Amino acid sequence: MKIRLDTVVKTFDTFRAVHGVSLEIESGELVALLGPSGSGKTTILRMVAGLEYADGGKIYFGDEDATDIPVRDRGVGFVFQHYALFPHMTVAENIAFGMKVSKVKRSKAEIAARVADLLRLVKLDGLGERFPGQISGGQRQRVALARALAVDPKVLLLDEPFGALDANVRRDLRRWLREIHEELAITTLFVTHDQEEALDLADRVVILKDGKIVQQGTPEEVCREPNSPFVMGFLGDTNRLPANVSGGRAVVGNAALPAPGVADGKAEIFVRPSDLDWTEHGDGVPAKILRVIDRPDGRRLLAATDQGETLELDVAPEIQAKAGDEGFVTVRRGRIFAAG
Repeated sequence: MKIRLDTVVKTFDTFRAVHGVSLEIESGELVALLGPSGSGKTTILRMVAGLEYADGGKIYFGDEDATDIPVRDRGVGFVFQHYALFPHMTVAENIAFGMKVSKVKRSKAEIAARVADLLRLVKLDGLGERFPGQISGGQRQRVALARALAVDPKVLLLDEPFGALDANVRRDLRRWLREIHEELAITTLFVTHDQEEALDLADRVVILKDGKIVQQGTPEEVCREPNSPFVMGFLGDTNRLPANVSGGRAVVGNAALPAPGVADGKAEIFVRPSDLDWTEHGDGVPAKILRVIDRPDGRRLLAATDQGETLELDVAPEIQAKAGDEGFVTVRRGRIFAAG
């Protein structure tokens, strides 16, 4: 089922949460809405679900105008962050609930068979008679997804579904959810503020700020070609270095980087810690190490430049460095934007 948002607007009292968003989600695509708190991502999801109504614009499911269709009639499955399971019902009863109250009538045997199929799908065979309080948080979220899938939704909507779980469980569930999506190919809209989660799961990432889409593309596109300082900073740890651009070159310290398309004048280089190197001799930005942080897969150096900027560098574990060492920071790659 293809979804299309056409210049959708939503205002709460005097606050406009969504500013004329237009977005197309292809049938079978998994799209992540990514952004900080207050960016409008959950409001968009709730409008697609029918839990909120748009103040302007249209929402289409395929060729059908779904803007004013009630939530019950939209054919969506919804998974919340906090499971919303019925504690007095067993796992199997929770999964069966939507089928029992649906307009589409099914026999008890059909419902039982569907529940058994879904328990196998979400790898909870044998747990149907337990209650939500008797299973783990990760298992409860699997039950919530099975319940959403039980009614054969046209569209699956996920609102920060792993936000209440610890990091290891979240990683496992992300892999599992991607496998489920590839098997079922249901059009899926996924809301998160976790950059890693969005990049791991989505076919396409839509980045929002202040109720507007600021960039969208594949995980590769948004990671490799961020179109603004906001996107660059939001997607991960970022250092900023002031530079001067002249003739398509950005000069910082004793080094210069290509700056195609950037106007001459003051600029900033945005660079990931993994794209900086440390050397005791050579060209680069003069700096002094303030602290060394050891990690299982490497070392992070905190360094201060002679201009007073603090930089973070990720280097190989065999790099010898200690607080007080002086040397040079070199930039292997970065994104250059004109100073605002």
